[in-house]
Amino acid sequence: MSVHDELTSVQRCLDDLYRSLGHLEKQLGSGGLEMRRVRTDADHLRESVALLRDTAAAPATAKRPDLVTISDAPYDMSLWTDTDDEGLGARDRHAP
Repeated sequence: MSVHDELTSVQRCLDDLYRSLGHLEKQLGSGGLEMRRVRTDADHLRESVALLRDTAAAPATAKRPDLVTISDAPYDMSLWTDTDDEGLGARDRHAP
């Protein structure tokens, strides 16, 4: 099955869930904490499926970043002028 078919199937199941919740609310009442919690969870599921549908509908335009080639040639030693060796201090001084 395609993603669209799967999402349609999930949407149908959610619609059935909403109908069943409506029947339960008529029998049990909608004032109880448990019923409100189940209704809220069903609403969150509906929102999540809508987000999935939007994500699936959007074209996959995520482009892979360009690769940068790093040369194996040694670095220019002038880059390290006036630098400290970590833990050893400056080159012309002694470590404490």
